[in-house]
Amino acid sequence: MSTEAARTAPAPGALLLCRAAPGRVAPVAGLLREPMQLTRAGDAWSVLVPEGRPWRDGAEPVDRVATGWATALAVGAPWPVLALWWDADHAGFTLASGFRRPVGFVWLASGVPAGEDEAMRTFAARMGLDPVLDVQDLDRLTETDSAADARSRLRGLLAVLARAGVSLPAELVPGEPAGRLREAAARRPDSRPVERPVERPGRREAGAGHDPVDHHTRLGPWMPWTGGPKARALALAQLAAGLPLLVRGLRRRGGGWATAGALLLAHGALGLTYDLTRRRD
Repeated sequence: MSTEAARTAPAPGALLLCRAAPGRVAPVAGLLREPMQLTRAGDAWSVLVPEGRPWRDGAEPVDRVATGWATALAVGAPWPVLALWWDADHAGFTLASGFRRPVGFVWLASGVPAGEDEAMRTFAARMGLDPVLDVQDLDRLTETDSAADARSRLRGLLAVLARAGVSLPAELVPGEPAGRLREAAARRPDSRPVERPVERPGRREAGAGHDPVDHHTRLGPWMPWTGGPKARALALAQLAAGLPLLVRGLRRRGGGWATAGALLLAHGALGLTYDLTRRRD
């Protein structure tokens, strides 16, 4: 790419759409330990606008980071996470939901489709979109269109998702630099910065006389079950899924996958520890 083209090419960026209210997303997003701004994106949706240090520092491509974050947020949570991402050469999305394999699609900067049609149909099914009308519109995004570039493809995707309740604020335009998007999100009246969680051992809370029900409430957005066979099964599954992700991230020096793996391992260990403590008590 020439120097002039590099100056005019879109800066990498990403948006994370969560199918949950900001109050439920905030405690989970804090576990990513990435500076982000959180605001509403519809009645039942929220959007996280990351600062973007991993790809800005050149540690890992934006698509890998965004996919890792979406996977980490979605595992164990009762709502899906949709990552929209873009850089100078590509743009695309990744949908993560539970322990299922993430699904997504990619376009070249010129708008040429570089993904599989079947992935788009899987995406529609997992999002609960209309299997006829919505899928027809999504299929058009997988066809060649000389008048469409990668940014317009993302806008077309958001137009379809509007029928599922997604209403991205007008100032949060996919394709804009991450810093500019974060500043725009911060100016919204319902916006809040995502803060790192304060680690408080469960024993210390119990000793201080805290109501254990309140502890369950704080864990609720991240752990659907609080104790019992389902909680143990979820914790074990998180440990099993987290280890290979962490190894993969460390081998490839991939911040997104390493974060997802470490988060899964930590949360799985927390779940097992909490379950053992609960049974002793």
